[in-house]
Amino acid sequence: MRKVVFGKPGAFFDLFERRPGQIKTNMHYCPGCGHGILHKLIAEALSDLDMQKDTIMVWPVGCSVFGYYYFDAPGISVPHGRAPAVATGIVRSRPDFNVVCYQGDGDLAAIGLNELIQAANRGENITVLFVNNATYGMTGGQMAPTTLPGQKTQTSPYGRSIENEGYPMKICEMVSALDSPVYVERVALSTPAHIRKARAALRKAFSYTKEKKGFSLVEFLSACPVNLKMSAEESDKWIQEKMIAHFPLGIYKDVGADRNPKTPATPEYDKAIVKDILYPQDDELGAGAVPADDFIFKIKCAGFGGQGILSMGLMIAEAAHQQGFQVTWLPSYGPEMRGGTANCSVVVSSRKIPSPIVEKADLMIIFSQLAMDKFKNGMEDGGTMIYDENNVVSLGEKPANCRIIGMNASEIAKNLGDARIANTLMLGAMSVFMRRISRSSFLKAIRKSFARKEKVLDINLRAFGEGEKTISKAVAEKI
Repeated sequence: MRKVVFGKPGAFFDLFERRPGQIKTNMHYCPGCGHGILHKLIAEALSDLDMQKDTIMVWPVGCSVFGYYYFDAPGISVPHGRAPAVATGIVRSRPDFNVVCYQGDGDLAAIGLNELIQAANRGENITVLFVNNATYGMTGGQMAPTTLPGQKTQTSPYGRSIENEGYPMKICEMVSALDSPVYVERVALSTPAHIRKARAALRKAFSYTKEKKGFSLVEFLSACPVNLKMSAEESDKWIQEKMIAHFPLGIYKDVGADRNPKTPATPEYDKAIVKDILYPQDDELGAGAVPADDFIFKIKCAGFGGQGILSMGLMIAEAAHQQGFQVTWLPSYGPEMRGGTANCSVVVSSRKIPSPIVEKADLMIIFSQLAMDKFKNGMEDGGTMIYDENNVVSLGEKPANCRIIGMNASEIAKNLGDARIANTLMLGAMSVFMRRISRSSFLKAIRKSFARKEKVLDINLRAFGEGEKTISKAVAEKI
C-alpha cells in the first residue's frame, strides 16, 4: 500500500480540459514564471482551508486569466482592470461566498487602479492577489506602472525614465494607508524561504476573507523571464537584487484580529422590480418569444483571432439589416493574444429578438480545428455547417441530422491573391443557405465594410462570388 504525501491539490482539475491543445496534464506557464508557483499555493489553500466550493475566483485580462484552465472552483473572467468592481457586485449579492481577485500589475496598477482603491477604501470583503512582475507580460513586455527605473521594455527601449514616467507605483504602501483594509503584505516568489512566507501570507488573507473581516491584499514579486530575456535562475536573482530594493517585503498592515466580521447590508430593492427592468416582457410577443411561424435564423461563426470572424459576422448582420430584418451581433474572443479563439453569434428575425445568444445554430461557419471541437455539437437538427478544410483536419464524431460541407477556403483565398479574404469567401458560401437575404444586400454589406479600403474592395467582391460558386457546386455534387 502506497501513501501519497505530496500530490496535485484537490482544487486543481484532474485534467486541464479547458486548456487549448493536446497537452491536458500540466500547466503551460513559461519556465521561471511565478504564476505556476502561486497557482499551487492557491490550490493548496483552497483545499486545506475547506474553501474550494464557496470561493469565487475573479480572473481579468492578462496572463492571470489562464487560471480558469486549472482551478476546480467557481470563477468568472472579467474585462481588463475590472476585477475589484465585479468582485464587489458578487460579494454584495452573495456575501456567503469568499471572493478572490487574481491580478497582474498592468491590470491592477494601471487601468484598474481606481477599482482597486475604491474597493479597498470601502473595505469590501475580498482578497486581492497581486502578481507584480514589472511588465505587461502577456502582450509583449511593455512598460508597466511597476517597471523599475532604467528597466528596458518594448515601450521604454532606453530604460524607464524617472523624469518622463515617474517612479514605480507602490501598491502595498498606497492601500495600507487607507483606513478600511485589514491586511496588506508584500512577499516574493524567488526563493524557497520567500515562497514559504508567501504561502503563509496567502493563507492569512484567505482566512480573514473566510471570517468576513474585510479587504486584504497580498502582493507577490514574480518574474517574467521571457520579457526580461533571462533564464529562470537569472530572473529570480533579479527579483532578489533589483525588485526587492524598490518594493520592500513585509507586512504593511494587519488589523484583522481587532476587526469584527462585516455584517452584509440589507438590500434596498425589490428583486421582482429589478427583474422586470432587466428582462422586460414584451406583451406583443408574449414573454419575449417569437411566434413559431415567424422567421428567426441563428448563425455561429468561429475560428482563430485574426481570421476575420467578427467582421464576417458584422457583414452578415449588416446584410440582414439592409433587408429590413431585426438582427443582433454578439462577439466573443479569448483573452489570449496569440492562438486565441474568436466567435460571434448572429440572430436574424422578422420580429423582435428575445436573446442574442445562440445555443443551437441553424448555420455554422467553422474556420479552425479548435472551433470545430468546441462548437460542432451546438447545431440545430437539420442545420448546416460549412468548414474550412485547410484548417480543420478532423471532424470527429459528426453531429446527427445536419448537413456538413467542407470548402478549401484558405487555399482558394491564396489563389485569388490574398489569404485574408477567406472570411468573405465563406460569407459567399453561407449566403447560399440564407435565401431570405438577397445577394444585393450582401454586396451592400461588403461595400460598407470596405468603404475606406478601396484597394481590397474588388478582391473581396470577387471572393464573395467565388464562395457562392464553390459551395453551390459542392451542394449540387452531393445531391
